[in-house]
Amino acid sequence: MLTAQHISYAVGGKTLLEDVSIAFQPGRIHLIIGPNGAGKSTLVKILSGHLRPQQGVVHYDGHVVTAMHVSQLAQVRAVLSQHMELAFPMQVEEVVMMGRYPHFTSRPASRDYEICKEAMLFFDVIDLQNRNYLTLSGGEKQRVHFARVLAQIWDASGDTVRILLLDEPLTFLDVYYQVDFMEKLVSLARTKNLVVAGVVHDLQLAGKYADHLVLLHLGQVLASGDKQAVLTQDLIRKAYRLEAEIQYEGQQVRIYF
Repeated sequence: MLTAQHISYAVGGKTLLEDVSIAFQPGRIHLIIGPNGAGKSTLVKILSGHLRPQQGVVHYDGHVVTAMHVSQLAQVRAVLSQHMELAFPMQVEEVVMMGRYPHFTSRPASRDYEICKEAMLFFDVIDLQNRNYLTLSGGEKQRVHFARVLAQIWDASGDTVRILLLDEPLTFLDVYYQVDFMEKLVSLARTKNLVVAGVVHDLQLAGKYADHLVLLHLGQVLASGDKQAVLTQDLIRKAYRLEAEIQYEGQQVRIYF
């Protein structure tokens, strides 16, 4: 389990997060939503260990994240940032292999190659494996990075929790690949028992795929729970300053502005 307790963070006198407490269970899709400036990306950076909270603590299965060595973190936690550009030519298969770097010291083992192939097959980039990464479209690059970060945590190590953190992962993807990626996330969370938590802006996709939603507003948790508890007219009005009509049809939700 991934937990954050009483997280606060400020920069230059501006509070970005204030007393945020959340818990993310494995095997479920946890999506963080909220308007620009709500603190979503800052929260992901703190959950990943890339930022140290000024108050509060983050635990991975009871282990304090700030006390974990960076190599230990890299073996159990993968992060897909919205900024992922590489400035030098590499073959796609080499980019995906970067996800395995925390698991070997000098050269990859046969299992590392197998995992990279499995990840490339899963994200439909196996046909690109010998391409120069710099020649790919934005959407193709995004899918290559999906394979890279999943290769990092593809295999379990004992009973250690594995965590996938995503900061606006749908950038550059067309509608087909947005839906395809979310479907794949659901499959991965269920079959590999991953903790999957990410930031998305599309409330329709959040409502369709999230098992658990966290709505941030002005650095605080405005609401946390299932879609019926979070995607309400009152909460959307307060967070987004928009009037919305929300219709539920079983587990499906439609939001009209």
